[in-house]
This record gives sequence, C-alpha cells and structure tokens, in this order.
Amino acid sequence: MKHLIYLFLFFIAISSCNAQNSNSASQINNKFDLNERPKLVVGIVVDQMRYDYLTRFYNRYGEGGFKRMMNEGFNCKNNHFNYIPTYTGPGHASIYTGTTPKYHGIISNDWYDKEIKKGVYCVQDDSIQSVGTSGSAGQMSPHRMKTTTFTDENRLFTQMQGKTIGIAIKDRGAILPAGHTANAAYWFQGQDEGNWISSTFYMNELPKWVKDFNKKHSVDSYLKVWNTLYDISSYQESGPDLNNFEGGFNGKETATFPYDLSKLKDDNGGYDILKTTAYGNSLTADFAIEAIEAEQLGYDNITDILTVSFSSTDYIGHNFGVNSKEIEDTYLRLDLDIERLLKALDDKIGKDNYTVFLTADHAAINVPAYLQSVKIPAGYFNLREFSRKIIGFMGETYKSSNLIESISNDQIFLNRKKIKELDLDLDDVQEAIVNEIIDYKFIDKAYTATIMTTTSFSLGIEQLIQNGFSQKRSGDVVFILDPAVISYGKTGSTHGSAYSYDTHVPLLFFGKGIKQGETFQKTEITDIAPTMSALLNISYPNVNTGQPLDFVIE
Repeated sequence: MKHLIYLFLFFIAISSCNAQNSNSASQINNKFDLNERPKLVVGIVVDQMRYDYLTRFYNRYGEGGFKRMMNEGFNCKNNHFNYIPTYTGPGHASIYTGTTPKYHGIISNDWYDKEIKKGVYCVQDDSIQSVGTSGSAGQMSPHRMKTTTFTDENRLFTQMQGKTIGIAIKDRGAILPAGHTANAAYWFQGQDEGNWISSTFYMNELPKWVKDFNKKHSVDSYLKVWNTLYDISSYQESGPDLNNFEGGFNGKETATFPYDLSKLKDDNGGYDILKTTAYGNSLTADFAIEAIEAEQLGYDNITDILTVSFSSTDYIGHNFGVNSKEIEDTYLRLDLDIERLLKALDDKIGKDNYTVFLTADHAAINVPAYLQSVKIPAGYFNLREFSRKIIGFMGETYKSSNLIESISNDQIFLNRKKIKELDLDLDDVQEAIVNEIIDYKFIDKAYTATIMTTTSFSLGIEQLIQNGFSQKRSGDVVFILDPAVISYGKTGSTHGSAYSYDTHVPLLFFGKGIKQGETFQKTEITDIAPTMSALLNISYPNVNTGQPLDFVIE
C-alpha cells in the first residue's frame, strides 16, 4: 500500500514539474516572440551634449520632447564614455558598435596614417563618387570602421529586409551609425548648394523623395533672423549675451542676438551658416520625418532602424561655448524638434510600435578663459610651441632632425625607419620622450605605446587611454593635458579629454520594450549597442565589449 502511495505522489510531482517547465518555456517563448520586436528603432545622437543640459534647462522644456523621454522612459544619469579621445567620429562608432576605438579602429575624426605617411579622415573614401553633388563632399563611406554595428546585425538578422537609414548634417554622424550594410546615409552639403547628398557606396543616384526635398529648397526658409525663442531676459540658465568668451559670425561685430542669417550668409560659407544655428537641427528633423514616410520605415513587422544625429549643437558649442545664450536657445528649440519627431512617430508608426534612445557622442568643457575668470584652474596648451620644443630635444639628443613624423590627437608618431637606420632602440626613444615632456607645462601624464600594449589597466584615465589605443593606428607616445586645459582658441568650447566634463553624456531609452525609471548606476557608452541588440533579440556587434542594461528592458 505504501509503495502505491509513494508511486502516486511521484507521478503527481513529475506532472507538476512538467507543468512548471511548460509554463516557463511558454514565458520564455513569449518573451522572445519576434512579433514583439519594435517596428522601428530610432537612435538619436545629439552632438556635444553635456548631461547637465537635461537638468539645467529642464524647467524650460515642453512636455513632449526631452521631458517625455525622461519621465516616460528610462534615464541613465551616470552615463560615460570609457575611452579617449572623446570626438565625433569615435563617439558615433562606439555607440553603435558596442566597443571602443581599440577595436573598431575609428581612433579620432582625423589621424596620421603610419602606412601611407599622411593624415586621413575617418570616413574619407576616394574609391567612390559623390551622389547629389559634383564635388568631393560625397566621397565618404564607413570602410575604415573595422567592426559591425547593431544596425548591421539587424540587417543580417532580417535577411537584409529591415532597412537602415542614417541622417546627419555631418557625414561621419550619418555614415558610422548606419554601418556597413545601410540602405542609405545622407548628409548636408552647404556652401552654395544647401542639399542633402550621399555617395555611390549606397546608391548611384538620390531617390526621388530626396531630390524632391532638395528641389523644394526648404533650406531657404531657415535663412532668416535667428533670435531667441522667448524673451532673452528669461534666459537665466546661461551667461550674459555679450561677453569675451564667444566667437560669433563674420560680418557681425558682436556675438549677440539677433543674427540676420540672410545678410551673414555670404561671409560665413553660404548655406554652411545654418550648421552653426539652431535651424540646422530643425532642418535635420524635417529631413528625418520625411525619410520615415518616404522610406516607409516601421510600416511593416520587419524592424527598421533610423539613425539621426543633430550636428548643429556641436558647431554652436564650438563657436559660442557651453554657457552661452546661443546654447540655451538651441536646446530649447531642439526640444521642440524632438517633440515633432516623436509626434511623427506616434502618428505614423503608433505609440506602442517604436523604440528610441538618445545620447551624445561627447560632451564639452566650459571655456577655459571663463573658468579662469571665476578662479577655477584652467589654461591653453600651445601645440606649436610644444612641437618646436620636442623636435629640438630629439635633434639635440639623437643628432637627427626627422625622427618625428607627426604630432596629432595628443600623440607623437615616430619615424621608425629612421630610428632603425640609426640603430636606436625604439622603446628607449619612446621612454626618453615621456621623461622629457612630463616636465612640460600643462602635461599631466605621458605613456609609451609599449606600455599601452603590454600593461593592462583596469581603472582611471590609463584605462580610458588604453581603450582608445589602436596598436596599428595610434602613435608611439600619448600624453594627457591637465584638467580644463585645451589646445584651442580663446573663445568657444571644445572636447576630447578623459575628464568628466567630456565623458558624462545623456542616455535615455523610450518606447516599446523599455521600462520607466532612472538610475545613478554607472553605465558606459558601449552598453547601448548590446542593449538594443538584446531588445531586438539579435546578435551583438561582432566585437562587442559592452554589457546589455537589463534593468532598462521590460
């Protein structure tokens, strides 16, 4: 009898376990149901956006732009770049590849190519032709980026059926996010044209909708007076309009509102003037909204990806500085442009059918001259004088005048052939330079390429240097300037360092599959691509080093 009871209980237990396993399997299957993928993913990069622009201007924003993403989506408040240099090219590449320049190879916007002995631009490609312009502005492609992006992985996953379109005023801001397999990337050609262009890497001629957009020449509607959106007296989150820390435009004596763009156009690069105004972002939003409808992005159940980079924020920051009235007005207007874009997505795709993330390719420093005026340590590094001194040192030490091939991106490139001819030890030469320059004013740290390739750093600035160091493409010596010291003009802001004012950028997730919430847990820019890959249930980019942010995904 006991045996029968035990047998009965055994079968009940087995049945219960099978039921639980069945339920678990059902849950897993539901979680990974391909029908739950968003119809459209929109990646927004705001060029040169500091994290504190979200908080500084928060009370001035409307309810439908930044605030909507922050309050209805997920806000990663402690998001940082995990490498240097913090520039546009590496930033866009790292966001979408899920790895750092050490692996994807975009080590800067421009760099000295040690093989061909000259400088190269990150997306320059002389093997292809321009489309939409007769000049060389379209001879661009992602061929120097060595890894895949999550946009590439989505194309592979969908058997090339899911579309990818990249849009930005800057060519590199359009090309690198869209990846190697993109259907199209478009960027803005100013000067006397004012058109959106592309290259034969993607197409032989512009689609009809792009031609029509260019023919409408809506760009002319933005050649108007740029004045503050609201009464300038209400702009209390920025410095005085008239100060000594801003660049301005040719043809206008002061960098103060208002700016008559139609009158200033001829002295400031023709249509290029729009790049350095808030209207450049509006033009980008116009074109992106047109692309959604014309390309029918998100109109079926196969996930498409639209990458949009707002480039004008960077041009304005470089010209006027991060504490300017121009920056404040630009972000208030960008808030409205983002609201327009989100509303278009609501109307065309449906609120529950798309996912958006928003971040930046780098942040920026306050103008050092301004920092000095309020007694904060800051300064300017004279690269020309530095070059003269180190070349002189090399000549005196090694009795040769041509041992240095290039000094760029805070790196020194040695003439290795000449060093070999002189029977010098490369490691010794590198170390001698480090020992020499570490005593120079405004240089805080210096390391040899040998150290960067033989020592593993897990913390601090050294780790950021290493993450941005490509053995094949980087220099023989890398140096780090003091905090708040830049090699730049005395007006306007710049970026590139390993310090928090350059690394701390927004990271917002919003829409389908995203939780509502926020965190102060540190996240890194390389976490975005694996997070989006996890959301889409696709392979991670092929050299991904980031971590998916599971607390973001529902």
